[in-house]
Amino acid sequence: MPEETASAGRSFWSGTISFGLVTVPVQLFAANRSGGVHWRMLDQDGTPLRRRYFCPDEGREVPPEELVRGYEIGEGEYVVVTDEELESLAPRKSRDIDLRSFVDVDQLDPLYFERSYFLTPDSESNKAYRLLAEAMERKKQAGIATFVLRDKEYLIAIISEGGILRAETLRFVDEVRTPEEVGLLQVGKADKNRVDEMLGEIKKIKEPKLKQALLENDYAERVQKLLEQKRKRHEDTVEVKPEPANADDGEATDTDAVLLSMLRKSLGGTGAGEKKRGRAGTRPAGGKRRASKAKAPAGRARTATKTRRKSA
Repeated sequence: MPEETASAGRSFWSGTISFGLVTVPVQLFAANRSGGVHWRMLDQDGTPLRRRYFCPDEGREVPPEELVRGYEIGEGEYVVVTDEELESLAPRKSRDIDLRSFVDVDQLDPLYFERSYFLTPDSESNKAYRLLAEAMERKKQAGIATFVLRDKEYLIAIISEGGILRAETLRFVDEVRTPEEVGLLQVGKADKNRVDEMLGEIKKIKEPKLKQALLENDYAERVQKLLEQKRKRHEDTVEVKPEPANADDGEATDTDAVLLSMLRKSLGGTGAGEKKRGRAGTRPAGGKRRASKAKAPAGRARTATKTRRKSA
């Protein structure tokens, strides 16, 4: 599923929750947004770098039209699959969220959760939406559903909290490891007296309610402060010519990247500070360093970081 890049107040998908004779028109909004610090790799002269495919046998860059998909079935052995073959296997396009069953909310293991999305009413009358949300919340039920986005089928859990429906994309069962698979052995039971002592230590720092401050990214804030200080001093800053408006973002290497590209287009462009990836194309002209012209030490990777102001 795509990662949210802006709070533009626009959904990136709309459809209908359907089961039995019930239909509820909804829109999908990302509930998460990108945080932390996003780096862009530059060369020593300040030119943004791009990732491209390179053939080591022929010693040349491979253009997009020559790329084919291969699945490794053994060491050095691949099965090649064409776009047409994949299209023939793609799920049927639909605007429906197919709600297959309801389960108790407490049966959902957070280990399966990937990303969160808000489902909001997509019609002038939200009566059906309110009925479904209240009924699910009252009975503490979650809906297990599937829907198709960009030719890929997703598994989601629909949860109601405070009268609002939320969709949690789920990992498939083969994507989740068990404790046994990571080597965790049977741990047995602890001594009761020692457990009581541990409970006492827990009680000392227990909070009646989760504080927002506990969830803040302190490291990212320190990095942003450093970047702002260097920007004000014009220290190690780089001016770069903007990339062409029609620059190709390239083929994504995972599902989230593919859908992120679609979400960016839906929202009308990338957000400030977002990292972009490109493929074969014209390399943008490099910028000139305005300060700190010292050469990089020998053996040090020729990379630099592009400083940007923290988005409001």
